[in-house]
Amino acid sequence: MYFIRPTDISRLQEYLLHVILFIYLLAYKRSLSKSPSIFSPLVNKRMSKQRIKKVQKALQRRKLDAILITEPHNRRYLSGYTAADHGIQESSGVLLIPKRGKPWFLTDSRFVLQAEQEASDCVVELYTKGLYALLKKILPALKVRRLGFESHYVLHSSAQKLEEMTKKIKVELVPLLDLVERMRVMKTEQEIHQLKKSVLLNEQVFQTVHNNIAPGMTEIEVALALEQTMRTMGAEEPSFETIVAFGSNAAKPHAVPTNRVLEDGEIVLIDMGLVLQGYCSDMTRTFMVGKPRKKFRQRLRVVRKAQLAGIQAIRAGAVCRDVDNAARRVIVDAGYGDFFGHSLGHGVGLAVHEAPGLGPRNRKKLQAGMIVTIEPGIYIPDWGGIRLENMAVVREDGCELLNEDTTGLDL
Repeated sequence: MYFIRPTDISRLQEYLLHVILFIYLLAYKRSLSKSPSIFSPLVNKRMSKQRIKKVQKALQRRKLDAILITEPHNRRYLSGYTAADHGIQESSGVLLIPKRGKPWFLTDSRFVLQAEQEASDCVVELYTKGLYALLKKILPALKVRRLGFESHYVLHSSAQKLEEMTKKIKVELVPLLDLVERMRVMKTEQEIHQLKKSVLLNEQVFQTVHNNIAPGMTEIEVALALEQTMRTMGAEEPSFETIVAFGSNAAKPHAVPTNRVLEDGEIVLIDMGLVLQGYCSDMTRTFMVGKPRKKFRQRLRVVRKAQLAGIQAIRAGAVCRDVDNAARRVIVDAGYGDFFGHSLGHGVGLAVHEAPGLGPRNRKKLQAGMIVTIEPGIYIPDWGGIRLENMAVVREDGCELLNEDTTGLDL
């Protein structure tokens, strides 16, 4: 008879563990291969063509022959190209859309392969002597006499160089503002679905880290944990620099995380968002470590009541400043009007801050399909601050909340 020794059992267990781990990893790898990459462009050829046609119709109405698209979110929205710029001074590519025909994508050798893969419905052209030298050849070939450009996303020095070049080839340069942004503000159901996925992933990240926040941690440590977890769970990147503020630091609406150490009984304000397949999320939660104190509970209830009033006011046709006022009135009536200085909310999409703005001076009306944040707050120096933020889609008869997390909302 063969007797199994303890060392044999240990080796057998180790072997079985390796087998199980191998099977799990193989299954996980196969599941990833069947799922779209988080970096894959959400814009397909059909969507790109539809959006390009809208731009071309706008050009024809304005009697323009072409437009240069330099703003990165607009470029991605129209072409599906996902590369980021290294700041406004160093572009990864420019989209040139004539009033008729195929768009052109102009880039350098660092990005040409990516452009050919992602902006496949464009004529991809490589420039070796600089963008302006290439435009000097292409514009006359396309018979461009009036060229529009995104005046809100170009350096003054770049605009001067562009103007010098266009004068030499007798092309009139026409500044344009928010032509594509006005298209982006109205989301399709597909975009709303993608934004919902981004919101829910953001909430999962928050819940994962929230469960481990404890006295002794620093603001920087919590912020790093959130951003690392975002990437681990599948996000491309944070949609903005994560805000983590403890105690009196929470009185700064856009506080920068520091080495401040969390103590029991302190306020924790976290404003965070991530990017998933190009679309952003944005959420703020405020809570207290340990048992919430009476003054904190009272003030949080004021902010939550204001948020609910703002949500209740959102519907197609509502004036943006009226929505802001509905929430702001709650905070003013509670005696905290001087401690709520920013607007109630903003639009979210490919950019984390876009139109519409829910502010006290915005007379524009909301339309169905817009996405907005609702984020009232109270900020009191030497005490701290409270902000609660959710995202919602505007509907004809009200709004649809995209958030499901309720952490710290109702005390």
